[in-house]
Amino acid sequence: MATPRGLGSLLLLLLLLTSGQEKPTEQPRNTCLGSNNIDKYDILNLNDKASCFTKCRQWGSDSCNVEDLQRYWLNFEAHLVKEGLTEKVNMPFLKALVQNLSTNTAEDLYFSLKPSQIPRQVMKDEDKPPDRVRLPKSFFRSLPGNRSEVRLAVTILDIGSGTLFKGPQLGLGDGSGVLNNHLVGLSVGQMRVTKLAEPLEIVFSHQRPPANMTLTCVFWDVTKGPTGDWASEGCSTEVVPEGTMCCCDHLTFFALLLRPTLDQSTVHILTRISQAGCGVSMIFLAFTTILYAVLRLSRQRFQSEDAPKIHVALGGSLFLLNLAFLVNVGSGSKGSDAACWARGAVFHYFLLCAFTWMGLEAFHLYLLAVRVFNTYFGHYFLKLSLVGWGLPALIVIGTGSANSYGLYTIRDRENRTSLELCWFREGTAMYALYITVHGYFLVTFLFGMVVLALVAWKIFTLSGATAVKERGQNRKKVLTILGLSSLVGVTWGLAIFTPLGLSTVYIFALFNSLQGVFICCWFTILYLPSQSTTVSSSTARLDQAHSASQE
Repeated sequence: MATPRGLGSLLLLLLLLTSGQEKPTEQPRNTCLGSNNIDKYDILNLNDKASCFTKCRQWGSDSCNVEDLQRYWLNFEAHLVKEGLTEKVNMPFLKALVQNLSTNTAEDLYFSLKPSQIPRQVMKDEDKPPDRVRLPKSFFRSLPGNRSEVRLAVTILDIGSGTLFKGPQLGLGDGSGVLNNHLVGLSVGQMRVTKLAEPLEIVFSHQRPPANMTLTCVFWDVTKGPTGDWASEGCSTEVVPEGTMCCCDHLTFFALLLRPTLDQSTVHILTRISQAGCGVSMIFLAFTTILYAVLRLSRQRFQSEDAPKIHVALGGSLFLLNLAFLVNVGSGSKGSDAACWARGAVFHYFLLCAFTWMGLEAFHLYLLAVRVFNTYFGHYFLKLSLVGWGLPALIVIGTGSANSYGLYTIRDRENRTSLELCWFREGTAMYALYITVHGYFLVTFLFGMVVLALVAWKIFTLSGATAVKERGQNRKKVLTILGLSSLVGVTWGLAIFTPLGLSTVYIFALFNSLQGVFICCWFTILYLPSQSTTVSSSTARLDQAHSASQE
């Protein structure tokens, strides 16, 4: 039998042992992962899930399960139409009306959709509100089953500025987005309503959009991609005095997408400008190649210099890019899916080749004009060629293996097709476009601009330290910088300014399509005449540096 003292010692020992153990820390609950309470619609869970509209701001974030969160809100209407639930929901991010309606109605039904108020049915003697939905009287007769009454849910959801319900087509930094971040949801009972004989009408009131933007009626299609995306099948877009009217033949969540657009006449003009410019550039680039061949046969130094070879390689990539563009635009959607896939892949490849050779021009210019010393590399041009033609091939193979190429459609303000060409297919393939085209171009363009700025600084400071001043020297310096800018792709940088208005789009299309002409002029001035009579002193120094690169 243990003594009282022994029991006290035992209790003290147990107390010390338990106090030394660390209590597990409770991890903060992340409601945006979507797996917690995915089917719970009480006030607490609704507020928690609504906070994700602003928390989820980056695609692919590990802290947000976009697919589950979107499914949560899509299923909310099905939850609302169950018998016995509250008929009105009034929350800062959500307004909803649930109402029993007779299917034996002889008149169209209107409901107000003012975002700041709960949806309500508009009576006969009331004026039609600017934001509204019209359910035609034939709508109820077309519902499946013989029902005397159905339960209708009308929802207005504020999705905020995050990534939820944005889809891969939005968030490009070009002004695209869901108008006012508002979605309108419609559902009847537990039924899936599609292919209505007479479409329902939803009117969104809004200010006049910018001149280079368009509004398109869309619905959320859960079958598109891994997380869903916006689609316009079954919906038409009409401009009305109050704003925009969407006529759709099914029930789901609807919205207005604000996206950059070009009307048919503008697309036609820009296409003609680009085709003419590309054709002229191809002629000048072909002349450049012939001129180089003649100079290579007649002048010994052209057989060893790398600079002319790089210029001709850039010209060759642009020639093939222009040719691929003309074939692609001329073919449109003709041919099989496999042929369209091939045209998109070829166009993508030569576009990347052009970007790569512009970056290699900048790299070569950096070695000759900035670094100057220790610039010898064995088999230099061969290594550049492996990068210039090989790296784009690897990217295109990877992109093509993901089945990213297909028909791409440009639509006008009335959602009519303005131009079709084989490029990246719409949907999840847009991710590949952003990375392999937009991102790739941005890297090469910024590198070229940094090198061009350094070279310009050296050109203007080098002759400034020289005692003898040539007449018209500053003009020649400027012409030198302009010539070098055509090699590193400054004209492509004009794309950055296209959101400013239609005039900048025309400027970009004109100057960018004529890049081959600028390169030909630079090549001719640089190599055809004698340096002593025509070429500026600054250009001559660069050319002498070219000659010294292999010594």
